[in-house]
Amino acid sequence: MSSKGKRKDEDVRGSDDESEAHAPAKKVAKPADSSDESDDIFICNISKNRRVSVRNWNGRIWVDIREFYVKDGKTLPGKKGISLSVEQWNTLRSHAEDIDKALSDLS
Repeated sequence: MSSKGKRKDEDVRGSDDESEAHAPAKKVAKPADSSDESDDIFICNISKNRRVSVRNWNGRIWVDIREFYVKDGKTLPGKKGISLSVEQWNTLRSHAEDIDKALSDLS
C-alpha cells in the first residue's frame, strides 16, 4: 500500500457531521424603503446626473462624486463614481493649483 495521499476512511464524512450546522448565513435583502442617506451631506450638483456629497459609511468619512439615475421616480446612486477618503481629498485639494495650470495650458 502506498503512503501517498489520504486513506479512504479519513475523507468520508457521515451524515451526522456538524458541517450542516456551519452553513453560510442567507443574505437578507434590504427593504426598498430603507436608506443610508441619513449620513449623507449633499454638497452640489456638478452636472445633470452627477453629485458631490460627503458621507459617513462604515465609520469612515468619504467625499463621494457619483452619477445618479432615476428609477420609479426615485433618484438612486449609480455604479459610476469615486469615493475619496479624507486623506485622498486633501491630497487632491493640495494639487488644485497644478490642475488649474494644466487646464489653462491645454485650453
